[in-house]
Amino acid sequence: MSLNIVTLINALPGAFAQGLIWGIMAIGVYITFRILDIADLTVDGSLCTGGAVCIMMMLNGQNVWVSLLVATLAGMLTGLVTGFFHTFMGIPAILAGILTQLSLWSVNLKIMGKANQAINVDKYDLLVSLRFVKNVAFYKNTLFVVALFILVVVLVLYWFFGTELGSSIRATGCNGNMARAQGINTDFNKVLGLMISNGLVALSGALLSQYQGFADINMGRGAIVIGLAAVIIGEALFKKLFHNFGFKLLGIAIGSILYYLVYQTVIWLGVDTDLLKLLSALVVAVFLGLPHLKSKYFSKPVRRGGNQDA
Repeated sequence: MSLNIVTLINALPGAFAQGLIWGIMAIGVYITFRILDIADLTVDGSLCTGGAVCIMMMLNGQNVWVSLLVATLAGMLTGLVTGFFHTFMGIPAILAGILTQLSLWSVNLKIMGKANQAINVDKYDLLVSLRFVKNVAFYKNTLFVVALFILVVVLVLYWFFGTELGSSIRATGCNGNMARAQGINTDFNKVLGLMISNGLVALSGALLSQYQGFADINMGRGAIVIGLAAVIIGEALFKKLFHNFGFKLLGIAIGSILYYLVYQTVIWLGVDTDLLKLLSALVVAVFLGLPHLKSKYFSKPVRRGGNQDA
């Protein structure tokens, strides 16, 4: 039993690193799901797009920073396509995301040339890698590097959503009709929000592909569920503690880390890995449904006309 515990402890740094990487994706999901009030399914495709673009650029001799930048821009382009479908063509947001996600399967396959592209950490100067989790200098450690990425992302988003444009995006998600009445271009804000969200998702995919050493056509499948799980865990644990917008974003990242720590623990306990996505979906469904069930079945009825004696 002690040997099994040692195995779990040895696996935790890797789970922590993956949680940090997926935390960037979860922040992207938070922007559409909570700020814009849009269920964007593009992320299942844009995560792979970021990974595919980053890996192929590095395989063709590009610098890792340039590759990350282009991967992020490619993700923003996928958000632009979804926004175009939704605002210009009038397609419901969830269907627009599905259409883009479906299209990205072919696009990602063309970018990579085949279903899987590997990159060797010994031959290429990767920013993060599974090998950099232990026994490396702290400035090269994947945990430190990705934590720094999250800190920069949170600071930039905190600044941006405090500007007039960022505030108008938040107003669009809060009450679109009122925002339009105030002269805000809500269609533009929706497109911009989708671009920012999917840019972060693609950045997460670029880092993830480096970390695991390959980009795969299926790497984004189910990403929306992981992102929602991280958002829900973060909100459930830190809703009363974190009221500042920046700290809320940090809470989402921490939620992603906790998700992967639990994920690793479940694997260690011997649960069939084929059931993990089902368990994730059920957790998300329960947490999303709790507010409705609580208000419908557990809240006290309010009497009209005030309290009356029986």
